[in-house]
Amino acid sequence: MAEYKGIKGFKVQYLSADPSNPIIGQTWYNSTSKDLKYTGVTTAAAWATGNPLNTARYALGGAGTQTAALAFGGTDTANTGATEEYDGATWSPSNPINTARNYLAGCGTQTTGLAFGGNTTPPPANTGATEEYDGASWTNSNPLITARLALAGAGTQTAALAFGGSSTAATGATEEYDGNSWTSSNPMITARVYVGGAGTQTAGLVFGGYPGTAPTGATEEYDGISWTSNPTGLNTVRRKLAGCGTQTAGLAFGGNPVPTGATEEYDGSTWTSSPASLATARFSLGAAGTQASALGFGGYTGTANSAATEEYTGVGAALTKTITVS
Repeated sequence: MAEYKGIKGFKVQYLSADPSNPIIGQTWYNSTSKDLKYTGVTTAAAWATGNPLNTARYALGGAGTQTAALAFGGTDTANTGATEEYDGATWSPSNPINTARNYLAGCGTQTTGLAFGGNTTPPPANTGATEEYDGASWTNSNPLITARLALAGAGTQTAALAFGGSSTAATGATEEYDGNSWTSSNPMITARVYVGGAGTQTAGLVFGGYPGTAPTGATEEYDGISWTSNPTGLNTVRRKLAGCGTQTAGLAFGGNPVPTGATEEYDGSTWTSSPASLATARFSLGAAGTQASALGFGGYTGTANSAATEEYTGVGAALTKTITVS
């Protein structure tokens, strides 16, 4: 009988733990679990329930990945600075942000996070406060030029992008952060608040939101200098939605005016509705991760704050599978 090496040209790897970043088609034997495993791809998108946040809240910020996420700020019974870290299984409290606020934006990673903007109450006041997270605590940095709430963010701690939101009215203001201070750039084409965002400082993506009369599905792309409108908007027009991913592989989910779990994937040109929706329909939730491997947490259901955490696996995402022989 032919052996695996004779068929594939190499032996099955013998490992004590699953590899951290396996490639599609990789096969190995896990000596700890005594399982033969391989990496395949998902055939259908799905949301799966994870362990909830310790503090149920809405209008919070998020950063990081599905297995190393960061949640901060928001409102429970009042504005909070609560910060929590997610390891792919559970949330653990960390040191709070210095300025407790809601409707703030965030970007970066779990160990190099960035929080900016938002609303401090009481008394109601938009803020440009910017804070950097080092994996343990927050440090104040130079504030946004335009203090505002309900904006979106993208990029990293040393190369961030802030866009949209509201100061006294919906704005298209766009600013770039270099790890020390913010610089104004060209504004979005459609000024709006409660937007979703994704991408990087030189390849940003904005979608949805509220220009001031009705929710919009409008989508714009940023090239590091200016914004360009995409004539194809979201299929589900909404505001107060969450977003993550990149300019060519973005993800939008949740939102209102009617609380929704609707999820859409963006390929750099068109939005496609996912067959998978959030199990808990909600808005003003936090987000982290990529289109293939996203995380949604917190939010408001329309009647109560939510601590719900859900993990998204997109179509074609890498997935470790166990080979069973009977």
